[in-house]
This record gives sequence, C-alpha cells and structure tokens, in this order.
Amino acid sequence: MKKSIVLALALITLSFSAFSQDTTKTFTLSGSVDTYVRTALGTTNNFAGYGPSSSFADLKGFSLGMFNLIASYSGERSGFVGDIVFGPRGQAAVFGTASGQAVINQMYGYYKLSDKVTLNMGQFNTFLGYEVISPTINVNYSTSYLFSYGPFNHTGLRADFDFGDGLVGKLSIMNPTDIVEFNPVNTYTLGAQIGKTGDFGGVWLNFLYGDQDGTLDEDDFHLDEDGEFVTSAGSTFQVDLTAGFNISESFYLGVNTSLQQTATGEAFTAPGTIADVDGDASSFFGIAVYPKFTLSESFALGLRGEYFSVKNAHLDIFGLDAGDGDVIEFTVSGNWKVGGLTIIPELRLDKTSEDSFTDKDGEPTDQMLSATLAAVYKF
Repeated sequence: MKKSIVLALALITLSFSAFSQDTTKTFTLSGSVDTYVRTALGTTNNFAGYGPSSSFADLKGFSLGMFNLIASYSGERSGFVGDIVFGPRGQAAVFGTASGQAVINQMYGYYKLSDKVTLNMGQFNTFLGYEVISPTINVNYSTSYLFSYGPFNHTGLRADFDFGDGLVGKLSIMNPTDIVEFNPVNTYTLGAQIGKTGDFGGVWLNFLYGDQDGTLDEDDFHLDEDGEFVTSAGSTFQVDLTAGFNISESFYLGVNTSLQQTATGEAFTAPGTIADVDGDASSFFGIAVYPKFTLSESFALGLRGEYFSVKNAHLDIFGLDAGDGDVIEFTVSGNWKVGGLTIIPELRLDKTSEDSFTDKDGEPTDQMLSATLAAVYKF
C-alpha cells in the first residue's frame, strides 16, 4: 500500500507540470460564528452539566459553539482550502491531533486533471453522512448519533469524478479516521462513493474500509493502563446511504442510514506472543429522517427522527445491557433568518433502552428533554 501512495504522489507531480499556469484566479474568505444557551428540563438544576452523548450543543447554560474562518483560492486548474475553527464545537470536531492544536478543520490542495477528474490531497471533512460540522448548513443545531460516531475528518488523497448527467464518484486512500496530522499506526483506510444528483435531489452511497488502530508488533510488548494485555481491533467496514429529495418547493426530505462494523482483531497472550481474538464483531446501526418545511423566505421548520443501536459494546455512549443498547431521539428546530443571522430555537428528546440520564430527584432515567436557543451568523 505504501508503494501505491508513492506512485500516486508521483502522478500528481507529473500532472501539475503537464499543464500551463492558471489564468483565472479567485480568492474568497468566508466563515461563521455560533453561540447558544441550553437547558436539560426535569433535572435538579435545569442548567445541569450533562447532555446527550451526541456531539456539540451539549454544554450547560450560555455557551460557545465555534468561530470558523475559511480561506479558499481557486485557479483555472488548481486551488486550496484552509479552514480553521476555534471554540468548543471546533475542538470537539478536530480531536485526533497529535499536537493538540485542534484548530485545522480542513487544509487541502486540489488539482483538476480534466473536467471530469479532480485530485485532492490533505485534510478534508468526511463525505459520509447527512449532517456536517458547520452549523450554517444543518437545519438542526444539535447533531445526530449517526453524525457523531461516523467519521468527522480524513487526511489523505481523494479523487473526485464527474461522469456526466449528475453521476458522480469518489475514491480515496487515507489515514485512519480522524487521525489528521500524520499516521502513527501505519495502516490506511480506503474510501469510495457513487452518487446521482438531479432536479429530484441526490442519492449517495458511501464506503469505508481499513484498520483504525494499527496492528500489534511481537517486539513491542506492553500492558495497557489497567495492567491488561494490549489488544488491537480488527478492520472497520462502514456503508452509508445519504439522500435528499425535493418533494415540493416548500418540502425537502433528507434520509441517512449507516452500518459500521469492526472485527475482533488480535491480542497479546504473553510477551512476544500474539493471537487472534475470538468472538463476534462489534457494530452500530442507525437511520435518521430529516423533513424540512420552508414556510416563508425567512422561516423554516426542521425535524429529525433517529434510531441508533450499538452491538457488542461497539460504543460506550449510553446505558447498555450485555453490550447492547439503543436510543431514539426526536428533534424539532426552527430556522429564522435575518440577513446573515439565523436564530434556531430547538427542542430535543432522547430516550434510551437502558437508564442513561438522571432526573430531578437524582435517580437514573432513560430519557432527557433538552431545550436550546442558538444564534448562527454566516459571512
């Protein structure tokens, strides 16, 4: 695989020298600022310091989202995107940094080999899923479990294809998911997409496959922080379907479903001895629907209904029974636009199969109701 990467880089270099310099150049600067206030209803303190185990919009009281600044340069055949984030939302989105800087959301260059093929190299947001990191694009301010535990970012080489008539595709080779600055584990992840867009909307089928934590080395025996033999998970496979349909001028329906599965892998059984781990793969599965009703030029109403399940302790994010559990969440969000400002009032109900929250009496409970008011400014 390393030889393939070197060959791909060589091809990019040759392609750059094969074309004349750009004659059309455009530089743009854009971004956003978001902030919010949130409460969990029915708790001892309505501004209690806990929230759903999905990403973002989970802090108490008045809180910050992020400041996002995007610089992009577009030439006739080449360009770049530099996307930086500051604040709790940005730091939570870019968590896999060895340096701990957690401010680079995207940083990649691209080159158009032709009108049909574009190569991108660097760090870029994932192409899986319906929701995105930026709150300027999502209708709901809080995020789904599907978004939160799918990939956020990738660093690698990606080829984008335009086959014509709305048929598009992607192929990529990347570091393990969300390992963004360099690759310390020496394994790589493959990604692919095939999609169709048109007046009806769009449908995209996405795939990821690769080992996310590396493989064990017989000469590098050590115990984990609990004094147990070190284990390494097997390869992860994810298939994701994302779609959006223009039902009418005022009604749009988004859909996302995803399955992620990780094999059991291997473990040290003694110093210098590694064996395969027996057992079933762990996994998550989820499905979410996103009806959006545009009621006027300045106001829209967005709903989200989601089911998300965990098998064999794939994720420790809510109460589980013998490693299995699920959550159903319903969210309703208003979007009131005034120029570049969007005000988002939101109610969200999370209900888990096992007790995962605490009620106003301090007792375990299986549900939580959150209320949020967010302000998002896009420039």
